[in-house]
Amino acid sequence: MNNMNQINDQFASASRQFADTAAQINRLALDNAGQVFGLQMATIEQNVNAALSFWGELSEARDLTGLKTVWPRGMQIARENIERTINTSQEVLGRTLKANEAIGQVTKGQFDRSSAQMNDAATQVNEQVSKAANAVADQANQQFNKAAGKQGK
Repeated sequence: MNNMNQINDQFASASRQFADTAAQINRLALDNAGQVFGLQMATIEQNVNAALSFWGELSEARDLTGLKTVWPRGMQIARENIERTINTSQEVLGRTLKANEAIGQVTKGQFDRSSAQMNDAATQVNEQVSKAANAVADQANQQFNKAAGKQGK
Protein backbone atom coordinates (compact mmCIF):
# COMPACT_ATOMS: atom_id res chain seq x y z
CA MET A 1 0.00 0.00 0.00
CA ASN A 2 2.94 2.29 0.73
CA ASN A 3 4.16 1.98 -2.87
CA MET A 4 0.70 2.92 -4.12
CA ASN A 5 0.71 6.08 -1.99
CA GLN A 6 4.17 6.93 -3.25
CA ILE A 7 3.01 6.51 -6.87
CA ASN A 8 -0.08 8.65 -6.19
CA ASP A 9 2.07 11.36 -4.60
CA GLN A 10 4.45 11.33 -7.56
CA PHE A 11 1.54 11.52 -9.99
CA ALA A 12 -0.04 14.40 -8.06
CA SER A 13 3.28 16.24 -7.96
CA ALA A 14 3.81 15.77 -11.69
CA SER A 15 0.26 16.94 -12.40
CA ARG A 16 0.78 20.05 -10.26
CA GLN A 17 4.03 20.84 -12.06
CA PHE A 18 2.36 20.37 -15.43
CA ALA A 19 -0.49 22.69 -14.45
CA ASP A 20 1.95 25.33 -13.15
CA THR A 21 3.98 25.13 -16.36
CA ALA A 22 0.86 25.37 -18.52
CA ALA A 23 -0.25 28.44 -16.54
CA GLN A 24 3.16 30.09 -17.05
CA ILE A 25 3.07 29.36 -20.77
CA ASN A 26 -0.47 30.69 -21.09
CA ARG A 27 0.48 33.85 -19.20
CA LEU A 28 3.47 34.45 -21.49
CA ALA A 29 1.39 33.81 -24.62
CA LEU A 30 -1.44 36.09 -23.47
CA ASP A 31 0.95 38.88 -22.48
CA ASN A 32 2.55 38.67 -25.90
CA ALA A 33 -0.82 38.64 -27.65
CA GLY A 34 -1.91 41.73 -25.70
CA GLN A 35 1.28 43.61 -26.54
CA VAL A 36 1.10 42.63 -30.21
CA PHE A 37 -2.55 43.61 -30.44
CA GLY A 38 -1.77 46.99 -28.84
CA LEU A 39 1.06 47.66 -31.27
CA GLN A 40 -1.03 46.74 -34.27
CA MET A 41 -4.00 48.82 -33.12
CA ALA A 42 -1.75 51.86 -32.55
CA THR A 43 -0.33 51.50 -36.05
CA ILE A 44 -3.78 51.13 -37.59
CA GLU A 45 -4.95 54.21 -35.71
CA GLN A 46 -2.00 56.28 -36.95
CA ASN A 47 -2.49 55.06 -40.51
CA VAL A 48 -6.21 55.83 -40.47
CA ASN A 49 -5.64 59.29 -38.98
CA ALA A 50 -3.06 60.08 -41.64
CA ALA A 51 -5.35 58.82 -44.43
CA LEU A 52 -8.33 60.78 -43.12
CA SER A 53 -6.19 63.90 -42.85
CA PHE A 54 -5.14 63.44 -46.47
CA TRP A 55 -8.76 62.87 -47.55
CA GLY A 56 -9.62 66.14 -45.83
CA GLU A 57 -6.90 67.95 -47.78
CA LEU A 58 -7.97 66.19 -50.97
CA SER A 59 -11.58 67.25 -50.53
CA GLU A 60 -10.46 70.89 -50.36
CA ALA A 61 -8.78 70.68 -53.75
CA ARG A 62 -11.20 72.27 -56.19
CA ASP A 63 -9.29 72.06 -59.44
CA LEU A 64 -6.42 70.25 -61.16
CA THR A 65 -3.82 72.62 -59.71
CA GLY A 66 -5.05 71.94 -56.18
CA LEU A 67 -4.94 68.22 -56.89
CA LYS A 68 -1.35 68.53 -58.15
CA THR A 69 -0.29 70.22 -54.90
CA VAL A 70 -2.03 67.63 -52.71
CA TRP A 71 -0.86 64.57 -54.66
CA PRO A 72 2.78 64.54 -53.35
CA ARG A 73 1.44 64.76 -49.80
CA GLY A 74 -0.73 61.72 -50.49
CA MET A 75 2.27 59.77 -51.77
CA GLN A 76 4.26 60.76 -48.66
CA ILE A 77 1.43 59.63 -46.36
CA ALA A 78 1.16 56.33 -48.23
CA ARG A 79 4.93 55.78 -47.90
CA GLU A 80 4.86 56.63 -44.18
CA ASN A 81 1.92 54.28 -43.62
CA ILE A 82 3.75 51.44 -45.36
CA GLU A 83 6.95 52.11 -43.39
CA ARG A 84 5.00 52.27 -40.13
CA THR A 85 3.26 48.99 -40.93
CA ILE A 86 6.53 47.26 -41.82
CA ASN A 87 8.22 48.54 -38.64
CA THR A 88 5.31 47.35 -36.55
CA SER A 89 5.38 43.93 -38.25
CA GLN A 90 9.10 43.62 -37.47
CA GLU A 91 8.52 44.59 -33.85
CA VAL A 92 5.64 42.11 -33.59
CA LEU A 93 7.87 39.39 -35.00
CA GLY A 94 10.66 40.26 -32.54
CA ARG A 95 8.31 40.23 -29.56
CA THR A 96 6.75 36.96 -30.66
CA LEU A 97 10.18 35.35 -31.02
CA LYS A 98 11.15 36.52 -27.53
CA ALA A 99 7.88 35.16 -26.12
CA ASN A 100 8.46 31.83 -27.87
CA GLU A 101 12.00 31.67 -26.48
CA ALA A 102 10.64 32.30 -22.98
CA ILE A 103 8.03 29.58 -23.49
CA GLY A 104 10.78 27.24 -24.69
CA GLN A 105 12.83 27.96 -21.57
CA VAL A 106 9.85 27.26 -19.31
CA THR A 107 9.18 24.01 -21.16
CA LYS A 108 12.84 22.99 -21.03
CA GLY A 109 12.90 23.68 -17.30
CA GLN A 110 9.85 21.46 -16.85
CA PHE A 111 11.47 18.62 -18.79
CA ASP A 112 14.70 19.02 -16.83
CA ARG A 113 12.84 18.90 -13.49
CA SER A 114 10.82 15.88 -14.61
CA SER A 115 13.95 14.08 -15.79
CA ALA A 116 15.70 14.80 -12.50
CA GLN A 117 12.72 13.49 -10.52
CA MET A 118 12.52 10.36 -12.66
CA ASN A 119 16.26 9.76 -12.20
CA ASP A 120 15.91 10.22 -8.44
CA ALA A 121 12.97 7.81 -8.34
CA ALA A 122 14.87 5.28 -10.46
CA THR A 123 17.88 5.59 -8.17
CA GLN A 124 15.71 5.00 -5.10
CA VAL A 125 14.08 1.95 -6.68
CA ASN A 126 17.49 0.61 -7.71
CA GLU A 127 18.82 1.05 -4.17
CA GLN A 128 15.74 -0.65 -2.67
CA VAL A 129 16.06 -3.57 -5.10
CA SER A 130 19.78 -3.89 -4.35
CA LYS A 131 19.13 -3.90 -0.59
CA ALA A 132 16.36 -6.45 -0.97
CA ALA A 133 18.53 -8.64 -3.22
CA ASN A 134 21.45 -8.43 -0.78
CA ALA A 135 19.16 -9.30 2.13
CA VAL A 136 17.80 -12.32 0.27
CA ALA A 137 21.33 -13.38 -0.68
CA ASP A 138 22.47 -13.03 2.94
CA GLN A 139 19.53 -15.12 4.15
CA ALA A 140 20.26 -17.75 1.52
CA ASN A 141 23.95 -17.86 2.56
CA GLN A 142 23.01 -18.17 6.23
CA GLN A 143 20.60 -20.99 5.50
CA PHE A 144 23.16 -22.70 3.27
CA ASN A 145 25.83 -22.35 5.95
CA LYS A 146 23.43 -23.76 8.59
CA ALA A 147 22.56 -26.62 6.32
CA ALA A 148 26.21 -27.27 5.53
CA GLY A 149 27.07 -27.12 9.23
CA LYS A 150 24.43 -29.73 10.09
CA GLN A 151 25.63 -32.10 7.40
CA GLY A 152 29.22 -31.85 8.63
CA LYS A 153 28.27 -32.92 12.22
